[in-house]
Amino acid sequence: MSLIKLISIDENSRIPKYQQIIDSIINNISLGNLQIDEKIPSINNFSEEFYLSRDTVEKAYSILKERNIITSIRGKGFYISRTKLISKVNILFLVNKLSSYKLRIYNHFIDSIGANSHTDLHIYHCDETLFLNLLDKNKSAYDYFVVMPHFKKEDLTHVSFTDKVVAALKKIPKDKLILLDNIKPGFDVQGSIVYQDFKNDIYRALNQGITKVRKYKKIMLVYPEKAVYPYPRRILHGFRKFCVEHSLDFEIIDTVYSDMVIKKGDLFITIEEEHLVNLVKQIRENEYKLGSDIGIISYNDTPLKELLGITVMSTDFKVMGETAAEIILNKTLKEIKVPFHLIERESL
Repeated sequence: MSLIKLISIDENSRIPKYQQIIDSIINNISLGNLQIDEKIPSINNFSEEFYLSRDTVEKAYSILKERNIITSIRGKGFYISRTKLISKVNILFLVNKLSSYKLRIYNHFIDSIGANSHTDLHIYHCDETLFLNLLDKNKSAYDYFVVMPHFKKEDLTHVSFTDKVVAALKKIPKDKLILLDNIKPGFDVQGSIVYQDFKNDIYRALNQGITKVRKYKKIMLVYPEKAVYPYPRRILHGFRKFCVEHSLDFEIIDTVYSDMVIKKGDLFITIEEEHLVNLVKQIRENEYKLGSDIGIISYNDTPLKELLGITVMSTDFKVMGETAAEIILNKTLKEIKVPFHLIERESL
């Protein structure tokens, strides 16, 4: 059946005519009236048939092309390029790095969002340019945008947002944007937020374990100052605040060196897995007893850390993923801080 016979344009509707064209084509694809690779009328034919301006039809076709619903072949015309998922909610999930805990958030999100949606996961590696290109390329192709904002500056230090990122995010309708994991204090974002409070989370978690922490003579935070995937400096601020308030001897080091000077009574707080593994190896080589001679607290829980008896400070990844999904399913605007706990095990 010709597309012209399937399209209906309501002259009295308040919906813009270009949007009526888009909705009609998507609806006919959902109903099975239009199939993949089926040719549709040219912009000129469409505008003549419905007495519409060429600009109106061109705008509709342009948006449909951006959403990969139609494609154009030079010299031949326009064709339907996508029939699957057209009736589902389409979500762009932007993550700064592919780590085990980021994947856990994503997997809990996928488990909760259900079968009536389609989610595309993209990694932007903390790179502003790559992030902006992904967002610009896909700005019209998705119904919702879930973003974990972590970026790196030229000196490889962490920044939550850049001016260009803020400008790009503000172009997304507030009911279509969900910021996950990180948020810049005082940032006036228009959208939903499901976040960690890096400074206060580490401060409160260490206070939960103050009785056991006090038995150690010195606390070392292993914080990579410059990394491919840098960490929020608010972790440093919360750690310093805790140590100063409790008059504890502390030191911030960049890495766990292979010939680290380890003394009985040291407590280490690690962020990266590599540092944790290196540290445990050296503790064993020096025949220290973990949790007695030397203490370890690691950032972000994993099944392996639970198996090894490593004490952790960790956000609730399950809650983070599920809450983001609920915001989309319930079409709500929310600002939620995710629970963060100290989980005591043998290493403390």
